[in-house]
Amino acid sequence: MQKILVIEDDPRIQKALQRQFTVEGFSVMITGSGTEGVAAAQTINPDAVILDLMLPGMSGRDVCRAIRASLPEIPILILSAVSEIADKVLLLELGADDYITKPFSPRELLARVQVALRRQRREEPSEFMRFGNITADFARMEVRKDGEPVIMTAHELKLLRYFINHPERVITREKLLIDVWGYNSYPTTRTVDNQVMKLRHKLEDDPANPRYFRTMHGIGYKFVGGPS
Repeated sequence: MQKILVIEDDPRIQKALQRQFTVEGFSVMITGSGTEGVAAAQTINPDAVILDLMLPGMSGRDVCRAIRASLPEIPILILSAVSEIADKVLLLELGADDYITKPFSPRELLARVQVALRRQRREEPSEFMRFGNITADFARMEVRKDGEPVIMTAHELKLLRYFINHPERVITREKLLIDVWGYNSYPTTRTVDNQVMKLRHKLEDDPANPRYFRTMHGIGYKFVGGPS
């Protein structure tokens, strides 16, 4: 049975989501504050998180960052009455996968959760990946280009694996810091730029005109040409 964690302080919404997801066969856990939500996520390791941004105490933004840092692959869907959260860049910076503006239909939220869970299953990490003339065996920590070994650091391997597990998705520098390094490990996003530059020089045929690791100006990066 798949587990849904709902972090929401409104009792009416709690009851509506409890009813909707239970009927559909999910196990539902509900918490009413950010600190309780973070603790619950780390304890039960849910399949998806539904998170209200306006919470007492710890803000929804901080909750999202904390859960994303410890559980990078779990879908997080934001509930918000604030229309500005529709800004896609902000959504990505928070580390969320989707957002729903209040008031909302519980059935629409259910459908979005199901889409996020299907996408997550498609993106489950594989130990062996291939794209273009590159092969990566993460079990052996080996990367080859045109059959020749490429020397990679541990962080470069982790970043490479993250990119090719999330093809065609625009990923902000902040999200990469959260998911790959851990949110507080480095003080600036320049760390990400330097690592992507190293990947390009090692794996691209023409690093100045990258085929795989594309810059999305003002936002971050996108990996183009997923694994085969």
